[in-house]
Amino acid sequence: MPVTADTLAPELARLAEAANAAGVFASAEVKDGRLECAADGSAEPAFYRVEADGGKVYVSLVMEDRWQSESIEAELVHTGDKLDELIEEEMAELGYTGEPLPFEHYRSSDMLFTFRTAIPAEPGDASFHELARQTLLGYEACFRQLGDMDESAGDD
Repeated sequence: MPVTADTLAPELARLAEAANAAGVFASAEVKDGRLECAADGSAEPAFYRVEADGGKVYVSLVMEDRWQSESIEAELVHTGDKLDELIEEEMAELGYTGEPLPFEHYRSSDMLFTFRTAIPAEPGDASFHELARQTLLGYEACFRQLGDMDESAGDD
Protein backbone atom coordinates (compact mmCIF):
# COMPACT_ATOMS: atom_id res chain seq x y z
CA MET A 1 0.00 0.00 0.00
CA PRO A 2 1.50 3.38 -0.96
CA VAL A 3 2.29 5.74 1.87
CA THR A 4 0.26 8.96 1.84
CA ALA A 5 -0.09 11.89 4.19
CA ASP A 6 -3.27 10.25 5.57
CA THR A 7 -1.65 6.88 6.31
CA LEU A 8 1.35 8.68 7.82
CA ALA A 9 -0.67 11.02 10.08
CA PRO A 10 -0.73 8.82 13.23
CA GLU A 11 3.03 8.32 13.03
CA LEU A 12 3.65 12.03 12.53
CA ALA A 13 1.87 12.78 15.80
CA ARG A 14 4.10 10.29 17.66
CA LEU A 15 7.21 11.69 15.98
CA ALA A 16 6.22 15.25 16.93
CA GLU A 17 6.09 14.14 20.57
CA ALA A 18 9.54 12.54 20.24
CA ALA A 19 10.95 15.62 18.52
CA ASN A 20 9.62 17.95 21.21
CA ALA A 21 10.90 15.63 23.96
CA ALA A 22 14.39 15.64 22.41
CA GLY A 23 14.60 19.40 22.98
CA VAL A 24 16.85 20.05 19.97
CA PHE A 25 14.38 21.87 17.71
CA ALA A 26 13.03 25.41 18.06
CA SER A 27 9.58 23.92 17.42
CA ALA A 28 8.04 20.71 16.12
CA GLU A 29 4.51 20.47 14.78
CA VAL A 30 2.42 18.53 12.33
CA LYS A 31 1.00 20.70 9.57
CA ASP A 32 0.10 20.28 5.92
CA GLY A 33 0.48 16.49 6.18
CA ARG A 34 4.06 16.52 7.45
CA LEU A 35 6.08 16.95 10.60
CA GLU A 36 8.02 20.20 10.46
CA CYS A 37 10.73 20.94 13.00
CA ALA A 38 12.38 24.36 12.96
CA ALA A 39 16.16 24.23 13.25
CA ASP A 40 17.29 25.82 16.50
CA GLY A 41 20.10 28.36 16.20
CA SER A 42 20.35 28.33 12.41
CA ALA A 43 21.67 31.51 10.76
CA GLU A 44 18.73 31.41 8.33
CA PRO A 45 15.38 29.59 8.60
CA ALA A 46 15.75 25.85 8.02
CA PHE A 47 13.38 22.98 8.74
CA TYR A 48 13.68 19.27 9.34
CA ARG A 49 10.71 17.42 7.92
CA VAL A 50 9.16 13.98 7.89
CA GLU A 51 6.74 13.50 5.01
CA ALA A 52 5.45 11.10 2.39
CA ASP A 53 6.55 11.57 -1.21
CA GLY A 54 6.19 9.15 -4.08
CA GLY A 55 5.04 6.30 -1.83
CA LYS A 56 8.00 6.58 0.56
CA VAL A 57 8.59 8.45 3.79
CA TYR A 58 11.53 10.84 3.91
CA VAL A 59 13.37 12.79 6.56
CA SER A 60 14.72 15.99 5.07
CA LEU A 61 16.41 19.26 5.84
CA VAL A 62 15.07 22.13 3.73
CA MET A 63 15.99 25.79 3.42
CA GLU A 64 15.24 28.65 1.04
CA ASP A 65 18.59 30.36 1.40
CA ARG A 66 21.18 29.28 -1.18
CA TRP A 67 23.96 30.71 0.98
CA GLN A 68 22.89 28.47 3.88
CA SER A 69 22.99 25.36 1.67
CA GLU A 70 26.33 26.39 0.21
CA SER A 71 27.77 26.89 3.69
CA ILE A 72 27.04 23.21 4.42
CA GLU A 73 28.57 22.11 1.13
CA ALA A 74 31.64 24.30 1.65
CA GLU A 75 32.27 22.86 5.09
CA LEU A 76 32.10 19.32 3.72
CA VAL A 77 34.58 20.23 0.97
CA HIS A 78 36.87 21.97 3.47
CA THR A 79 36.90 19.08 5.96
CA GLY A 80 36.79 16.28 3.40
CA ASP A 81 33.99 14.62 5.37
CA LYS A 82 31.37 12.58 3.54
CA LEU A 83 27.80 13.49 4.44
CA ASP A 84 26.56 9.91 4.34
CA GLU A 85 29.26 8.91 6.83
CA LEU A 86 28.43 11.82 9.15
CA ILE A 87 24.73 10.88 9.09
CA GLU A 88 25.63 7.23 9.72
CA GLU A 89 27.80 8.18 12.74
CA GLU A 90 25.06 10.28 14.30
CA MET A 91 22.46 7.58 13.76
CA ALA A 92 24.76 4.98 15.33
CA GLU A 93 24.98 7.23 18.39
CA LEU A 94 21.17 6.97 18.52
CA GLY A 95 21.26 3.17 18.36
CA TYR A 96 20.81 2.60 14.61
CA THR A 97 22.48 -0.65 13.51
CA GLY A 98 21.19 -1.05 9.95
CA GLU A 99 22.82 -0.46 6.60
CA PRO A 100 24.01 3.08 5.77
CA LEU A 101 21.16 5.16 4.38
CA PRO A 102 21.73 7.09 1.15
CA PHE A 103 20.79 10.73 0.88
CA GLU A 104 19.76 13.05 -1.92
CA HIS A 105 20.69 16.71 -2.28
CA TYR A 106 18.83 18.92 -4.76
CA ARG A 107 16.72 22.02 -5.24
CA SER A 108 13.06 21.09 -5.10
CA SER A 109 10.30 22.27 -7.40
CA ASP A 110 9.17 24.65 -4.65
CA MET A 111 12.69 26.17 -4.71
CA LEU A 112 13.95 24.70 -1.43
CA PHE A 113 17.49 23.43 -1.08
CA THR A 114 16.91 19.91 0.16
CA PHE A 115 18.89 17.10 1.77
CA ARG A 116 16.78 13.97 2.29
CA THR A 117 16.87 10.29 3.20
CA ALA A 118 14.17 7.66 2.78
CA ILE A 119 13.22 5.78 5.93
CA PRO A 120 13.74 2.05 5.25
CA ALA A 121 10.38 0.99 6.69
CA GLU A 122 6.72 1.81 6.19
CA PRO A 123 4.21 3.18 8.68
CA GLY A 124 2.65 0.20 10.41
CA ASP A 125 5.93 -1.75 10.46
CA ALA A 126 7.11 -2.44 14.00
CA SER A 127 10.42 -0.71 13.29
CA PHE A 128 9.05 2.40 11.58
CA HIS A 129 8.74 4.77 14.53
CA GLU A 130 12.21 4.06 15.87
CA LEU A 131 13.84 4.31 12.42
CA ALA A 132 12.05 7.59 11.71
CA ARG A 133 13.02 8.98 15.12
CA GLN A 134 16.66 7.95 14.68
CA THR A 135 16.82 9.43 11.18
CA LEU A 136 15.20 12.73 12.23
CA LEU A 137 17.43 13.16 15.27
CA GLY A 138 20.47 11.90 13.35
CA TYR A 139 19.86 14.53 10.67
CA GLU A 140 19.57 17.25 13.29
CA ALA A 141 22.77 16.17 15.09
CA CYS A 142 24.69 15.88 11.83
CA PHE A 143 23.61 19.12 10.17
CA ARG A 144 23.74 21.22 13.35
CA GLN A 145 27.54 20.90 13.11
CA LEU A 146 27.78 21.98 9.47
CA GLY A 147 28.00 25.36 7.81
CA ASP A 148 25.86 28.03 9.35
CA MET A 149 23.30 25.68 10.88
CA ASP A 150 24.49 26.67 14.38
CA GLU A 151 24.97 30.41 14.31
CA SER A 152 26.26 30.42 17.89
CA ALA A 153 29.16 28.05 17.02
CA GLY A 154 31.19 30.97 15.71
CA ASP A 155 30.77 32.94 18.92
CA ASP A 156 33.32 30.95 20.96
